[in-house]
Amino acid sequence: MKNFNEVVVALAAQLSNAKIPYQFTNSTSLKLQGVSLPESKKIDIVFQWDFLDATYTLFLNNNPSEVHKNESEATFHFFEQELKVSFTCLFNQTVKTDPYRIMVNLEGNELWCQSLYSYLYSRKSEFEEEIHTFLREKQLEMSVENESAWNQNNYLALVNRHGNAVEVAKKIKDNPKWRLHPFYKYLHDVSDKKIIHLMGSNGIKAVALAILGGQVSVVDFSKENERFAKEIAREAGVSLQYIVSDVLSLPQEMQNGSHDIVLMELGVLHYFIDLSPLAKIVNQLLKENGVYILHEFHPLSTKLITSTGKKHKITGDYFDPSIKESNVAFTKHMPTEEQNSLAGVYQRHWTLGEIITTFAKQGLYVEVLEEEPNHKLHDIGLPKTFTLLARKHK
Repeated sequence: MKNFNEVVVALAAQLSNAKIPYQFTNSTSLKLQGVSLPESKKIDIVFQWDFLDATYTLFLNNNPSEVHKNESEATFHFFEQELKVSFTCLFNQTVKTDPYRIMVNLEGNELWCQSLYSYLYSRKSEFEEEIHTFLREKQLEMSVENESAWNQNNYLALVNRHGNAVEVAKKIKDNPKWRLHPFYKYLHDVSDKKIIHLMGSNGIKAVALAILGGQVSVVDFSKENERFAKEIAREAGVSLQYIVSDVLSLPQEMQNGSHDIVLMELGVLHYFIDLSPLAKIVNQLLKENGVYILHEFHPLSTKLITSTGKKHKITGDYFDPSIKESNVAFTKHMPTEEQNSLAGVYQRHWTLGEIITTFAKQGLYVEVLEEEPNHKLHDIGLPKTFTLLARKHK
Protein backbone atom coordinates (compact mmCIF):
# COMPACT_ATOMS: atom_id res chain seq x y z
CA MET A 1 0.00 0.00 0.00
CA LYS A 2 2.95 2.31 0.69
CA ASN A 3 4.08 2.09 -2.95
CA PHE A 4 0.52 2.70 -4.11
CA ASN A 5 0.17 5.83 -1.97
CA GLU A 6 3.56 7.17 -2.99
CA VAL A 7 2.81 6.72 -6.68
CA VAL A 8 -0.68 8.30 -6.64
CA VAL A 9 0.58 11.28 -4.65
CA ALA A 10 3.47 11.81 -7.07
CA LEU A 11 1.21 11.50 -10.11
CA ALA A 12 -1.31 13.94 -8.67
CA ALA A 13 1.44 16.45 -7.90
CA GLN A 14 2.80 16.27 -11.45
CA LEU A 15 -0.62 16.75 -13.02
CA SER A 16 -1.57 19.56 -10.64
CA ASN A 17 1.71 21.40 -11.15
CA ALA A 18 1.19 21.17 -14.91
CA LYS A 19 -2.39 22.46 -14.41
CA ILE A 20 -3.86 19.41 -16.15
CA PRO A 21 -7.40 18.57 -14.88
CA TYR A 22 -7.58 14.93 -13.78
CA GLN A 23 -9.24 12.45 -11.45
CA PHE A 24 -8.43 8.97 -10.24
CA THR A 25 -11.13 6.49 -11.25
CA ASN A 26 -12.33 2.90 -10.90
CA SER A 27 -10.78 0.81 -8.10
CA THR A 28 -8.08 3.46 -7.60
CA SER A 29 -10.60 6.11 -6.59
CA LEU A 30 -12.51 3.67 -4.38
CA LYS A 31 -9.37 2.65 -2.48
CA LEU A 32 -8.44 6.30 -1.96
CA GLN A 33 -11.88 6.89 -0.42
CA GLY A 34 -11.44 4.01 2.02
CA VAL A 35 -13.34 1.17 0.31
CA SER A 36 -11.77 -2.19 1.09
CA LEU A 37 -10.88 -3.95 -2.18
CA PRO A 38 -8.69 -6.86 -3.29
CA GLU A 39 -5.04 -6.05 -3.92
CA SER A 40 -4.56 -4.36 -7.29
CA LYS A 41 -1.49 -3.50 -9.32
CA LYS A 42 -3.30 -0.87 -11.38
CA ILE A 43 -3.83 2.89 -11.14
CA ASP A 44 -6.47 4.51 -13.36
CA ILE A 45 -6.52 8.21 -14.22
CA VAL A 46 -8.85 10.21 -16.45
CA PHE A 47 -7.52 13.57 -17.66
CA GLN A 48 -8.84 16.45 -19.74
CA TRP A 49 -8.98 15.42 -23.41
CA ASP A 50 -7.52 18.63 -24.88
CA PHE A 51 -4.40 18.11 -22.71
CA LEU A 52 -3.53 14.82 -24.43
CA ASP A 53 -0.24 15.99 -25.93
CA ALA A 54 0.74 17.88 -22.78
CA THR A 55 -0.02 14.89 -20.55
CA TYR A 56 1.89 12.45 -22.74
CA THR A 57 4.87 14.80 -22.88
CA LEU A 58 4.76 15.26 -19.09
CA PHE A 59 5.43 11.55 -18.56
CA LEU A 60 7.92 10.87 -21.36
CA ASN A 61 10.59 9.98 -18.79
CA ASN A 62 8.35 7.11 -17.64
CA ASN A 63 8.60 5.39 -21.04
CA PRO A 64 4.88 5.46 -21.82
CA SER A 65 3.25 3.18 -24.38
CA GLU A 66 1.99 4.53 -27.67
CA VAL A 67 -1.27 6.47 -27.56
CA HIS A 68 -4.23 4.37 -28.69
CA LYS A 69 -7.23 6.24 -30.02
CA ASN A 70 -10.75 5.44 -31.11
CA GLU A 71 -13.77 7.62 -31.80
CA SER A 72 -14.47 8.27 -28.10
CA GLU A 73 -11.17 8.15 -26.18
CA ALA A 74 -7.40 8.01 -26.14
CA THR A 75 -5.28 5.91 -23.78
CA PHE A 76 -1.69 5.21 -22.86
CA HIS A 77 0.09 3.58 -19.91
CA PHE A 78 3.41 2.98 -18.21
CA PHE A 79 4.72 1.04 -15.21
CA GLU A 80 5.85 2.64 -11.96
CA GLN A 81 7.10 0.52 -9.02
CA GLU A 82 5.37 -2.56 -10.51
CA LEU A 83 2.11 -0.67 -10.79
CA LYS A 84 0.44 -0.21 -14.18
CA VAL A 85 -0.57 3.43 -14.53
CA SER A 86 -3.30 3.84 -17.17
CA PHE A 87 -4.26 7.26 -18.54
CA THR A 88 -7.52 7.89 -20.40
CA CYS A 89 -9.04 11.01 -21.91
CA LEU A 90 -12.65 11.04 -23.07
CA PHE A 91 -13.09 13.27 -26.10
CA ASN A 92 -15.33 16.31 -25.67
CA GLN A 93 -15.96 15.56 -21.98
CA THR A 94 -14.82 18.11 -19.42
CA VAL A 95 -13.21 16.63 -16.32
CA LYS A 96 -13.74 19.70 -14.13
CA THR A 97 -17.51 19.65 -14.60
CA ASP A 98 -17.98 15.98 -13.72
CA PRO A 99 -20.64 16.18 -10.97
CA TYR A 100 -19.00 13.36 -9.02
CA ARG A 101 -15.45 14.74 -9.06
CA ILE A 102 -14.36 15.22 -5.45
CA MET A 103 -11.23 16.10 -3.49
CA VAL A 104 -9.80 13.36 -1.22
CA ASN A 105 -7.11 13.90 1.40
CA LEU A 106 -4.39 11.24 1.53
CA GLU A 107 -1.77 11.74 4.22
CA GLY A 108 -2.09 15.51 3.91
CA ASN A 109 -2.13 15.48 0.10
CA GLU A 110 -5.22 16.58 -1.85
CA LEU A 111 -6.14 14.30 -4.75
CA TRP A 112 -9.00 14.52 -7.26
CA CYS A 113 -11.11 11.35 -7.40
CA GLN A 114 -14.31 10.00 -8.92
CA SER A 115 -16.78 9.82 -6.02
CA LEU A 116 -17.82 6.34 -4.97
CA TYR A 117 -21.45 7.47 -5.38
CA SER A 118 -20.99 7.68 -9.13
CA TYR A 119 -20.59 3.91 -9.21
CA LEU A 120 -24.00 3.51 -7.59
CA TYR A 121 -26.01 5.96 -9.68
CA SER A 122 -24.39 6.95 -12.95
CA ARG A 123 -22.64 3.70 -13.84
CA LYS A 124 -22.52 0.00 -12.97
CA SER A 125 -19.54 -1.18 -10.91
CA GLU A 126 -18.21 -4.63 -10.14
CA PHE A 127 -17.47 -3.29 -6.67
CA GLU A 128 -21.03 -2.22 -5.82
CA GLU A 129 -21.30 -4.59 -2.85
CA GLU A 130 -17.97 -3.39 -1.42
CA ILE A 131 -19.17 0.22 -1.71
CA HIS A 132 -22.40 -0.55 0.14
CA THR A 133 -20.42 -2.37 2.84
CA PHE A 134 -18.12 0.63 3.29
CA LEU A 135 -21.08 3.03 3.49
CA ARG A 136 -22.89 0.77 5.96
CA GLU A 137 -19.90 0.89 8.31
CA LYS A 138 -19.65 4.67 7.99
CA GLN A 139 -23.41 4.95 8.56
CA LEU A 140 -23.13 3.09 11.86
CA GLU A 141 -20.41 5.49 13.01
CA MET A 142 -22.48 8.52 12.00
CA SER A 143 -25.69 7.18 13.54
CA VAL A 144 -24.03 6.91 16.95
CA GLU A 145 -23.05 10.58 16.82
CA ASN A 146 -26.37 11.71 15.33
CA GLU A 147 -28.32 9.79 17.98
CA SER A 148 -26.30 11.46 20.72
CA ALA A 149 -26.98 14.87 19.16
CA TRP A 150 -30.73 14.23 19.07
CA ASN A 151 -30.85 13.35 22.77
CA GLN A 152 -29.48 16.67 24.04
CA ASN A 153 -32.51 17.92 25.97
CA ASN A 154 -34.54 18.03 22.76
CA TYR A 155 -37.73 17.94 24.87
CA LEU A 156 -37.15 21.56 25.93
CA ALA A 157 -36.78 22.59 22.28
CA LEU A 158 -40.06 20.83 21.40
CA VAL A 159 -41.95 22.65 24.15
CA ASN A 160 -40.39 25.98 23.16
CA ARG A 161 -41.43 25.44 19.54
CA HIS A 162 -44.86 23.79 19.82
CA GLY A 163 -46.13 24.46 23.34
CA ASN A 164 -47.02 21.96 26.05
CA ALA A 165 -48.73 18.64 25.32
CA VAL A 166 -52.22 19.90 26.22
CA GLU A 167 -51.97 22.82 23.80
CA VAL A 168 -50.50 20.74 21.00
CA ALA A 169 -53.06 17.95 21.34
CA LYS A 170 -55.94 20.45 21.17
CA LYS A 171 -54.55 22.03 17.99
CA ILE A 172 -54.16 18.64 16.31
CA LYS A 173 -57.68 17.51 17.27
CA ASP A 174 -59.15 20.75 15.92
CA ASN A 175 -57.86 20.01 12.41
CA PRO A 176 -55.84 16.77 12.06
CA LYS A 177 -55.89 16.82 8.25
CA TRP A 178 -54.18 20.21 8.19
CA ARG A 179 -51.24 18.68 10.07
CA LEU A 180 -50.80 16.28 7.16
CA HIS A 181 -50.77 18.90 4.42
CA PRO A 182 -49.86 18.70 1.55
CA PHE A 183 -49.57 14.90 1.31
CA TYR A 184 -52.88 13.98 3.00
CA LYS A 185 -54.60 13.83 -0.41
CA TYR A 186 -52.46 10.78 -1.21
CA LEU A 187 -53.41 9.02 2.03
CA HIS A 188 -57.18 9.03 1.40
CA ASP A 189 -59.11 7.28 4.20
CA VAL A 190 -56.64 6.00 6.80
CA SER A 191 -59.25 4.31 9.02
CA ASP A 192 -57.85 0.99 10.29
CA LYS A 193 -54.81 1.36 8.00
CA LYS A 194 -51.55 0.12 9.49
CA ILE A 195 -49.14 3.06 9.24
CA ILE A 196 -45.51 3.41 10.25
CA HIS A 197 -43.84 6.82 10.40
CA LEU A 198 -40.09 6.40 10.06
CA MET A 199 -38.04 9.07 11.84
CA GLY A 200 -41.36 10.36 13.12
CA SER A 201 -39.74 12.79 15.54
CA ASN A 202 -42.20 14.60 17.82
CA GLY A 203 -45.23 12.46 16.93
CA ILE A 204 -47.45 15.32 15.76
CA LYS A 205 -48.09 13.75 12.34
CA ALA A 206 -48.54 10.32 13.93
CA VAL A 207 -51.11 11.63 16.42
CA ALA A 208 -53.02 13.31 13.60
CA LEU A 209 -53.11 10.00 11.71
CA ALA A 210 -54.26 8.18 14.83
CA ILE A 211 -57.08 10.70 15.37
CA LEU A 212 -58.20 9.95 11.81
CA GLY A 213 -58.39 6.25 12.63
CA GLY A 214 -54.99 4.89 11.67
CA GLN A 215 -53.08 2.21 13.59
CA VAL A 216 -49.89 4.18 13.90
CA SER A 217 -46.31 3.36 14.88
CA VAL A 218 -43.38 5.77 15.06
CA VAL A 219 -39.71 4.85 14.71
CA ASP A 220 -37.17 7.38 15.97
CA PHE A 221 -33.97 7.14 17.99
CA SER A 222 -34.68 10.14 20.24
CA LYS A 223 -36.06 9.35 23.70
CA GLU A 224 -36.79 13.06 24.05
CA ASN A 225 -39.04 12.86 20.98
CA GLU A 226 -40.71 9.74 22.39
CA ARG A 227 -41.56 11.53 25.64
CA PHE A 228 -43.17 14.46 23.82
CA ALA A 229 -45.05 12.21 21.35
CA LYS A 230 -46.52 10.00 24.07
CA GLU A 231 -47.64 13.02 26.06
CA ILE A 232 -49.57 14.56 23.16
CA ALA A 233 -51.03 11.15 22.22
CA ARG A 234 -52.31 10.74 25.77
CA GLU A 235 -53.80 14.24 25.79
CA ALA A 236 -55.39 13.60 22.37
CA GLY A 237 -56.89 10.31 23.60
CA VAL A 238 -55.27 8.08 20.99
CA SER A 239 -52.99 5.06 21.03
CA LEU A 240 -49.52 5.37 19.57
CA GLN A 241 -46.72 2.80 19.39
CA TYR A 242 -43.30 4.45 19.63
CA ILE A 243 -40.19 2.39 18.84
CA VAL A 244 -36.98 4.07 20.01
CA SER A 245 -34.60 2.80 17.38
CA ASP A 246 -32.43 3.80 14.48
CA VAL A 247 -34.42 3.03 11.33
CA LEU A 248 -31.67 0.79 9.94
CA SER A 249 -31.71 -1.21 13.21
CA LEU A 250 -35.46 -1.79 13.13
CA PRO A 251 -36.26 -5.28 14.53
CA GLN A 252 -36.50 -7.87 11.76
CA GLU A 253 -39.88 -9.11 13.02
CA MET A 254 -41.37 -5.72 12.17
CA GLN A 255 -40.16 -5.94 8.56
CA ASN A 256 -42.88 -8.46 7.74
CA GLY A 257 -44.75 -6.80 4.89
CA SER A 258 -47.77 -5.86 7.01
CA HIS A 259 -48.01 -2.07 6.63
CA ASP A 260 -50.41 -0.22 4.34
CA ILE A 261 -48.44 3.02 4.50
CA VAL A 262 -44.84 3.96 5.23
CA LEU A 263 -44.41 7.70 5.80
CA MET A 264 -41.27 9.85 5.96
CA GLU A 265 -41.29 13.63 5.96
CA LEU A 266 -39.20 16.79 6.09
CA GLY A 267 -35.51 16.68 6.84
CA VAL A 268 -34.92 12.94 7.07
CA LEU A 269 -33.08 11.60 4.01
CA HIS A 270 -29.94 13.63 4.68
CA TYR A 271 -29.17 11.42 7.70
CA PHE A 272 -28.46 8.50 5.36
CA ILE A 273 -25.20 8.27 3.43
CA ASP A 274 -26.55 5.30 1.45
CA LEU A 275 -30.25 5.25 0.56
CA SER A 276 -30.31 1.63 -0.62
CA PRO A 277 -30.60 0.01 2.87
CA LEU A 278 -33.42 2.43 3.72
CA ALA A 279 -35.28 1.66 0.48
CA LYS A 280 -34.93 -2.06 1.19
CA ILE A 281 -36.46 -1.66 4.67
CA VAL A 282 -39.34 0.41 3.26
CA ASN A 283 -40.03 -2.36 0.75
CA GLN A 284 -39.95 -5.02 3.48
CA LEU A 285 -42.33 -3.03 5.71
CA LEU A 286 -44.99 -2.62 3.03
CA LYS A 287 -47.64 -5.16 2.15
CA GLU A 288 -48.44 -5.78 -1.50
CA ASN A 289 -50.03 -2.65 -2.99
CA GLY A 290 -48.93 -0.65 0.06
CA VAL A 291 -47.65 2.88 -0.50
CA TYR A 292 -44.55 4.76 0.50
CA ILE A 293 -45.04 8.51 0.92
CA LEU A 294 -42.00 10.73 1.17
CA HIS A 295 -42.55 14.44 1.76
CA GLU A 296 -39.16 16.11 1.78
CA PHE A 297 -37.36 19.40 1.21
CA HIS A 298 -36.55 19.93 -2.45
CA PRO A 299 -32.86 19.48 -3.29
CA LEU A 300 -32.78 22.86 -5.03
CA SER A 301 -33.49 24.51 -1.68
CA THR A 302 -31.11 22.33 0.34
CA LYS A 303 -28.21 21.94 -2.08
CA LEU A 304 -28.14 24.91 -4.43
CA ILE A 305 -29.96 28.12 -3.48
CA THR A 306 -29.40 30.39 -0.48
CA SER A 307 -32.22 32.84 0.22
CA THR A 308 -32.23 36.03 2.26
CA GLY A 309 -35.55 37.81 2.06
CA LYS A 310 -36.24 38.46 -1.62
CA LYS A 311 -32.66 37.75 -2.66
CA HIS A 312 -31.71 34.30 -3.96
CA LYS A 313 -28.18 33.22 -4.76
CA ILE A 314 -26.74 30.05 -6.21
CA THR A 315 -24.12 29.30 -3.58
CA GLY A 316 -24.02 25.50 -3.63
CA ASP A 317 -23.32 22.59 -5.92
CA TYR A 318 -26.45 20.60 -6.72
CA PHE A 319 -24.41 17.48 -7.45
CA ASP A 320 -22.07 17.70 -4.43
CA PRO A 321 -21.97 14.18 -2.89
CA SER A 322 -19.93 15.10 0.18
CA ILE A 323 -20.90 14.41 3.79
CA LYS A 324 -21.00 17.55 5.92
CA GLU A 325 -21.39 18.45 9.59
CA SER A 326 -24.36 20.67 10.43
CA ASN A 327 -26.23 22.01 13.45
CA VAL A 328 -28.83 19.66 14.88
CA ALA A 329 -32.25 20.85 13.64
CA PHE A 330 -33.66 21.94 17.01
CA THR A 331 -30.71 24.24 17.79
CA LYS A 332 -32.63 27.43 16.98
CA HIS A 333 -35.35 26.49 19.48
CA MET A 334 -32.93 26.19 22.39
CA PRO A 335 -31.87 29.00 24.74
CA THR A 336 -29.07 31.09 23.25
CA GLU A 337 -26.63 30.17 26.01
CA GLU A 338 -27.05 26.45 25.19
CA GLN A 339 -26.83 26.61 21.41
CA ASN A 340 -23.04 26.72 21.18
CA SER A 341 -22.66 23.65 23.43
CA LEU A 342 -24.81 21.37 21.27
CA ALA A 343 -23.06 18.65 19.25
CA GLY A 344 -23.58 18.72 15.49
CA VAL A 345 -24.89 16.05 13.13
CA TYR A 346 -23.54 14.58 9.90
CA GLN A 347 -25.60 14.86 6.72
CA ARG A 348 -25.49 13.92 3.04
CA HIS A 349 -27.90 15.82 0.78
CA TRP A 350 -29.30 13.94 -2.23
CA THR A 351 -30.35 14.92 -5.73
CA LEU A 352 -33.86 14.15 -6.90
CA GLY A 353 -32.47 11.67 -9.43
CA GLU A 354 -30.55 9.74 -6.76
CA ILE A 355 -33.65 9.51 -4.56
CA ILE A 356 -36.00 8.24 -7.27
CA THR A 357 -33.42 5.85 -8.72
CA THR A 358 -32.74 4.21 -5.34
CA PHE A 359 -36.35 3.51 -4.43
CA ALA A 360 -37.24 2.39 -7.96
CA LYS A 361 -34.34 -0.10 -7.90
CA GLN A 362 -35.84 -1.67 -4.77
CA GLY A 363 -39.07 -2.51 -6.60
CA LEU A 364 -41.15 0.50 -5.53
CA TYR A 365 -43.07 1.89 -8.52
CA VAL A 366 -43.19 5.67 -8.56
CA GLU A 367 -46.73 6.90 -9.23
CA VAL A 368 -46.43 10.55 -8.23
CA LEU A 369 -43.64 13.08 -7.94
CA GLU A 370 -45.14 16.44 -7.03
CA GLU A 371 -42.82 19.42 -6.65
CA GLU A 372 -44.32 22.04 -4.38
CA PRO A 373 -43.61 25.80 -4.32
CA ASN A 374 -42.68 27.88 -1.34
CA HIS A 375 -45.75 29.83 -0.20
CA LYS A 376 -43.84 33.04 0.52
CA LEU A 377 -44.52 35.69 -2.11
CA HIS A 378 -40.86 36.49 -2.72
CA ASP A 379 -40.15 32.78 -3.33
CA ILE A 380 -42.67 32.37 -6.15
CA GLY A 381 -41.24 30.12 -8.84
CA LEU A 382 -38.88 28.19 -6.56
CA PRO A 383 -39.62 24.62 -5.43
CA LYS A 384 -39.46 24.22 -1.65
CA THR A 385 -40.62 20.64 -1.07
CA PHE A 386 -41.68 17.56 -3.02
CA THR A 387 -43.93 14.57 -2.41
CA LEU A 388 -43.04 11.15 -3.76
CA LEU A 389 -45.64 8.36 -3.80
CA ALA A 390 -44.33 4.89 -4.64
CA ARG A 391 -46.29 1.65 -4.54
CA LYS A 392 -45.12 -1.88 -3.81
CA HIS A 393 -46.08 -4.43 -6.45
CA LYS A 394 -45.17 -8.10 -6.80
